[in-house]
Amino acid sequence: MTETVPRTLPPTSARTVTDATATASARTAHSPRRSLTSRGSVTLIGGAILPVLILAAWQLTTALGVFTIAQLPSPAMVWQAGLDLFASGLLGQYAAISTQRVLIGFAVGAALGIALGALVGLSRTADIMFAPTLGAIRAVPSLAWVPLLILWLKIGEESKLTLIAIGAFFPVYTTVSAALRHVDRQLVEAGRAFGLRGVRLFASVQLPAVIPAVVSGLRLALAQAWLFLVAAELIASSMGLGFLLIDSQNNGRIDRILLAIILLAILGKLTDAAVGLFERWANRKWA
Repeated sequence: MTETVPRTLPPTSARTVTDATATASARTAHSPRRSLTSRGSVTLIGGAILPVLILAAWQLTTALGVFTIAQLPSPAMVWQAGLDLFASGLLGQYAAISTQRVLIGFAVGAALGIALGALVGLSRTADIMFAPTLGAIRAVPSLAWVPLLILWLKIGEESKLTLIAIGAFFPVYTTVSAALRHVDRQLVEAGRAFGLRGVRLFASVQLPAVIPAVVSGLRLALAQAWLFLVAAELIASSMGLGFLLIDSQNNGRIDRILLAIILLAILGKLTDAAVGLFERWANRKWA
């Protein structure tokens, strides 16, 4: 009877197979498959489902006569109102003016919010001096500022930009100051061990540590900026989407009111997406 001898791989071949298996395992471990919800096309389609359903329900209710035209115009009527304003050149002008006001006021308010938030968050003395007063001012409604700003700065761009900057300031100030109070002390001490002090320590260690909180504050500030913009343009303006709202109300143009609301929602989402791009860049740079 012939005995079967098991075949064995030469040492070199065995080592090659082992290395290949380890390489494949490492590649699998470090390169996980992307989930379905992380794909851009799925995110885009999923995000469009609810707006499409709302639009379909809107069209259905108007077609069935659930609401009168004076209560809720059809999507086609709102679209036609937008085309008419676009043809006259007013739609693009109003949207551009409102966006410009928001971006300028947001930039000023956010910059001041980061600066003062850093001061209060890093200094116990500044916290004692400024935090109670700023907390009280934060509770003042946006419309309460309008008469005072009109008296001080008249009906011009300065009063509107100041009001928007006030709205953008507090979310950034609050989130930055609160986040800096909870930065890991060991991380700060490590930065000081490398000779970092003052502004360099803040820019290199403390600010990167609170990037998620800063971005959250910026997004809240941007939403507040749009809210304060409408408050400013509703009361003291001759151009802009807020002016379009109040002018359409006075003329009974419900279709233009809905158009202005939709444009504010779209512009708000686009500017929020820009902050999202900044968040990705900041995370790649510092996180």
